Amino acid sequence: MRIVTVVGTRPQLIKAAALSPVLRRRHEEILVDTGQHYDEAMAGAFFAELELPPPHHSLGIGGGTSTAQVARMLLALEQIVVAAAPDALLVYGDTNSTLAGALVAAKLDIPVAHVEAGLRSFDRRMPEEINRVVADHLSRWLFVPTATAVQNLAAEGITLGVIVVGDVMQDLAARLAPTVRDGEPVTALGLRPGEYLFATVHRAENRLPNALRSWTALLGAAASEQRPVVLALHPGTAAALAAEAVALPPHVRVIAPQGYRSTLALQLHAAAVLTDSGGVQREAAWLGVPCLVLRETSEWVETIAGTSGRMVLVGLDAARAHAELARLAPMGDSAAEAARRAQTLDLEPAGAADAISLALEADRP
Repeated sequence: MRIVTVVGTRPQLIKAAALSPVLRRRHEEILVDTGQHYDEAMAGAFFAELELPPPHHSLGIGGGTSTAQVARMLLALEQIVVAAAPDALLVYGDTNSTLAGALVAAKLDIPVAHVEAGLRSFDRRMPEEINRVVADHLSRWLFVPTATAVQNLAAEGITLGVIVVGDVMQDLAARLAPTVRDGEPVTALGLRPGEYLFATVHRAENRLPNALRSWTALLGAAASEQRPVVLALHPGTAAALAAEAVALPPHVRVIAPQGYRSTLALQLHAAAVLTDSGGVQREAAWLGVPCLVLRETSEWVETIAGTSGRMVLVGLDAARAHAELARLAPMGDSAAEAARRAQTLDLEPAGAADAISLALEADRP
């Protein structure tokens, strides 16, 4: 099969790094990077680090409003897809790039393969929720990571083409986890294992003025001189903070967005992780790190349930976060616990990449 794959963000590059090498053993893949994450630290460096082949097309479509971004993607992708005449178009997850790719393929009567189909937060205020719902309803192949995703699709009347494959991100995490046990990226930043908290905040709802003030206060309450919060600051979040003149509290240390291995290492060796990211949630779960999810809902219900209370939804409530940190990562135990995690880490791949490649071959258009 000839497959056009559309990516555009850091999480999608991570997924492509797991799936593309497997796809290319059996299929012809044309990789298109929309440039939705146009910052080099957010996307460009990932191609080299993850040994992902350079994209065949780089569109450079970053910035602007969500609507404007999707509109420009539609026009650019249409030309590429018409010229390529693929048998299928593959998209990942729930971004603007996902939505644009699925819409273009549907308009051109090209079958859509959606990796990470069926996930639902049931919060239509989230742009990601709209994107994933539309992509699912346009897809011929719905590659789902969990049983709950199957149920979500069935509730919307989608039963054909639904294939449970597991989480493709776990395949890559399993491959690279052994390389971060020593914690070199952590010590390179002057940090000591178990003596810091690692945080990421990037979702659109957490860039609104009230939310900015709430989560910065939460991080400030969690941080201390003995255990700072290390915040890998997304460029869009940095811009929102600057626009609202919201200052980060003392003992919240900002670092640039990190590469994939460094991000895994910073999670593995942290006392705990605080995040609104779906990808970081899952990575923290696989690594066994306590995790506070800075959202009221999550589409990864099995991930949270599978941690036996080690991952909790706290929203932007500083008191809840403080109580959960005291329970999950007491100050005196964190260093020893981080060392134990690093020594015993043994993550198995999900086998999702092989399952997706084989399913596409078995059901050629």
